[in-house]
Amino acid sequence: MAEMTLKDKWQRVRPSGRRLMQLYSAVLYNANVKGFVRGNIYTGNGKKICVPGLNCYSCPGAIGACPLGSLQNSLATMSRGSLFYVVGTLMLFGLILGRTICGWLCPFGLIQELLNKLPTRKIRKSRVTRCLSYLKYVLLVVLVIAVPVLMGLITGLPVPAFCKYICPAGTLEGAGALLAHPANKNLFKMLGAIFANKVTILVLFVIAAVFCRRAFCRFICPLGAIYGLFSRVAIIGVKVNEGKCTHCGACVRACPMDIHAVGDRECVHCTACMKVCHEKAIALKAGKTTLMGPENDGRAVFANVYEFGAGEKFSEISFVTWAKGGQYEVYYAPMDGASMRTRCRRAE
Repeated sequence: MAEMTLKDKWQRVRPSGRRLMQLYSAVLYNANVKGFVRGNIYTGNGKKICVPGLNCYSCPGAIGACPLGSLQNSLATMSRGSLFYVVGTLMLFGLILGRTICGWLCPFGLIQELLNKLPTRKIRKSRVTRCLSYLKYVLLVVLVIAVPVLMGLITGLPVPAFCKYICPAGTLEGAGALLAHPANKNLFKMLGAIFANKVTILVLFVIAAVFCRRAFCRFICPLGAIYGLFSRVAIIGVKVNEGKCTHCGACVRACPMDIHAVGDRECVHCTACMKVCHEKAIALKAGKTTLMGPENDGRAVFANVYEFGAGEKFSEISFVTWAKGGQYEVYYAPMDGASMRTRCRRAE
């Protein structure tokens, strides 16, 4: 077997466009470098603007506000102007992007995906995980809406319950980043049981992310629950060409999320389904405009003859993606026109 060239090796490890977009978003959301250097929180006019993804307001680098925290504070204070602004912003994000935000523009989603790359056994999705996916909607109603409203009416004080008692993103990006700076060593004296509980929750979610892909997004995140409500009407997202679809179910099986169908409320539009669709029926679209068509992550290989394990040879190769051990994942159309899939090695 011919050795892989340097270009081929790069093709195997190069970051995808989605991964680069996640990195760019994380950097853009936290572009206040002075905050990290000085160990303080930016409080300028930028904080009046909500970013699309889950990114803690208290992170030293944050240049915008977290939409989830802003929603809780607006509900607690019942400020009409603030509430209309935050709800309107969330609706705008939802109508345009929906849960594409979760898959492409959320820093905490990126952290979970990187943790999940650690080589361990993974928990597969099942009926249990699909049932757990409804938990985030319960948390949305109880901790994001009901508790802030009730506490605001009873005490007159804003209590962003989800952020205060659960949010692991806030613990990591906000408290963790601030406490790591020497200038904030006096803050340790203020820590109590609530913070200890939040650290425990953070540790649990870090461990969960290693074994279960995007555990926080799938089961807990209320922001994802909000965007999921717009799944049917969002302009940007993966769409299925029903005319080409054979309903083989390969897309649902390949999806790491707990979807029932491509593009539903659990879909984060990561385009994993596009890579396994034999009929090339799935595309990432903005309305009728195709942003990313059926493709194989840019690693297409066309050849005249490939040799298969049983010695068979076919010449009509559709496209090939890298697999482990120097082999290839091949989607090919033999002479009878049937759509088939196998693994092969390149013929010498």
